[in-house]
Amino acid sequence: MQLLFYISSFIALLATVMVITRYQPIHALLYLVVSFLAVAMIFLSLGAPFVAVLEVIIYAGAIMVLFIFVVMMLNLDKETAAQERKWLTPKVWLGPSLLVLVLLGEMIVLLLKGNGSALPGTTVPPRAVALSLYGPYLIAVELAGFLLMAGIVGAAHIGQHKKKHLHRFLEEKSTIP
Repeated sequence: MQLLFYISSFIALLATVMVITRYQPIHALLYLVVSFLAVAMIFLSLGAPFVAVLEVIIYAGAIMVLFIFVVMMLNLDKETAAQERKWLTPKVWLGPSLLVLVLLGEMIVLLLKGNGSALPGTTVPPRAVALSLYGPYLIAVELAGFLLMAGIVGAAHIGQHKKKHLHRFLEEKSTIP
């Protein structure tokens, strides 16, 4: 079962390199989601299903929601929508889809095995993770929360469309020669 760990690790590294080297942001986002799914498979093969599920829900899910939020906030017009359709051709989806199918096959093998852990190690219960995060690492968790909040405020500020609304008397004065 170490082979599944190494395959997941290879897919994670390959997808991460593809994220860094892609020119189009949508292509990079697709590979980023594949990278997160591969890391979740690594955690699953190590016997940490809770962390694997958190990886999928928080990272892969939140990244997609954040991307949709940014697209909605920027108020893209019809030209950008047409360009996005051109970027998302089936050829673009082929690479990430193949990598995800390999990860799906690995997950099926792990689930059919029934043991839950491919490599020897200790299982970490969710309570221990929570006690660790909100115990000695409380300041790091709080700082990460502040960083995320600053990112959201910055994205909202960048996405604002500033319109100049002049008072009606100012508009009339400017039209008088």
